[in-house]
This record gives sequence, structure tokens and C-alpha cells, in this order.
Amino acid sequence: MIYSMTGYGQVKSVFKDKEITVELRCLNSKMNDFRLKTPNAYRHKELELRKLLNDAVVRGKLDFNLSVISSKGDEDYSLNKNLFKSFYNQIHELGIDLSQTDILNAILQFPNVIEPNSTELQDDEYEFTLTVIKEALEKLNDFRIIEGATIENEFLLRIKIITDHLVEVANYEKERQDQLREKILKSLNSTFSNENIDMNRFEQELMYYMERLDITEEKVRLKQHCDYFLAEMDVDTVSKSKKLNFISQEMGREINTLGAKAQHSSIQKLVVVMKDELEKIKEQLANIL
Repeated sequence: MIYSMTGYGQVKSVFKDKEITVELRCLNSKMNDFRLKTPNAYRHKELELRKLLNDAVVRGKLDFNLSVISSKGDEDYSLNKNLFKSFYNQIHELGIDLSQTDILNAILQFPNVIEPNSTELQDDEYEFTLTVIKEALEKLNDFRIIEGATIENEFLLRIKIITDHLVEVANYEKERQDQLREKILKSLNSTFSNENIDMNRFEQELMYYMERLDITEEKVRLKQHCDYFLAEMDVDTVSKSKKLNFISQEMGREINTLGAKAQHSSIQKLVVVMKDELEKIKEQLANIL
């Protein structure tokens, strides 16, 4: 099973007089990158929450947003009225027109005019919030599975195209060998036009030359790498991108060597298609865990 790196999960629930909302958004990243937005009462729990997210998310750029809204109107921040009045009176003494909205907004930006409420987080509320977070994580991972299934189908298609084209290479191998033999013989005749050519020696040299250009090993290895890629997709692990990336690199080496040795236009065309399909696989590998 393939897991996409992108995902989304949101859960809303009610605990006593509070509505608790957890929203998770995950995007591609080479490593874990978590950004947490939590109420003040939960700040001392952020290390614990990060560990929970790290274990469940595995990898990605995650935005975690926890919102707790009380029906009683309790807020995370409140206005420090005494400090506000103090700033207001001092500005008034300077003869500045306080009817201007910009002045009032400026006072609100002064340090400590808006201050956090020191509400203490209750254990039962925190335990309930953890269940909401875990439910949101399940939804996030369900989303990743659905997206991953699409990518998996893409991999299956691309690997099939590569293996199908690899099978087609065999259709041109005899023609390729005949063309190479004719090319070498023609070169010899043009170079040594007035001399007799030892055909026995020519056949020996041709055999040696053909052995160096033999592509059997590349075909076998490429097929093995394709099979290994498919097998690794079915392994019961969440994170597979590193191993699949390594396998795709090995596939690329065999395809490149195959193209370098081919010296046949039809085989070269097949190699170009295989390279293109492999690039599409590599692009999608950046999107999975």
C-alpha cells in the first residue's frame, strides 16, 4: 500500500460547554516540519502533542490547528483595561484627538494591552482533546491512503509500459546484430578495398565486438528491478519512498546503458519511452511517504 504525503483531516466535537476543533493539513516535505497553533492553556502540552503527531504522521509539512471555543464566552486573550486607560489618558494629555480610530488601534498594539488569560487546562478536557486529535489523524491518514491508491495505479501503469517496451526490444535484436555486422564489414571494405580480408578473423573480431555490445544483462537487470519495485509496493510498511527511489535509480542506470549499447534506431525509440515513463515515476515518488 502506498501512502500519499499530502492529506487533510478535521474533527469537531463538544466537551461540556466547549467546542473543540482539530484541523490537520499535510504537504510534501523531505522531513517532519510541524507548525502548531494551540490555545494558551495547551501550550505546555506542545512537546507531547508533537511526539503524538510525529509518530502518526511519519513525514510531511504539517499544519496543526487546535481551537477551543467556550459557550460562556471565555477567550484566550482579554483587554488589560487599566493599562489601556493609562495609555489613553497619557495620549489625551498630549492634546491628540482621540476620536481618530487609528489612535485607538495603535493603543491596542502596545505591549501587554492585550494579554493572555491564565486558564488552567483540566485533565479530563485534555484527555478528551487527545481523542479528537487521534480521530483527526485517522482522517488524515485515510485521506493519504486514498491519494496513495491513485499514485499506486500510476506506478503500475508506468512499470507496465516499461516492461512492455523491454519485451519489444527482443523483436529487433537479430536485425540489430545483422546491421552491426554489415556496418563493420562495409567499414573494412572501404578501408582495405584492395586487400583480402580474413573472414575467419573478421568473425572472431565481430564476436568479440558483439559481446561488448550485448544487452542481455541490462534487460535481465531492468526486468528484475521492475519486479522488485512492484514487490516493494506491496510490502506492509508506511514509508517506502527512499527504497523505491533507490530502485528507480537502478532502473535508470540499466535503461541508460541499454540505450548506449543499442546502436539501433528502433531500440533507441523504445529506450526514450522507457526513460520518459521512469521520469514520471520519479516525479510521483516525491509525493509519497
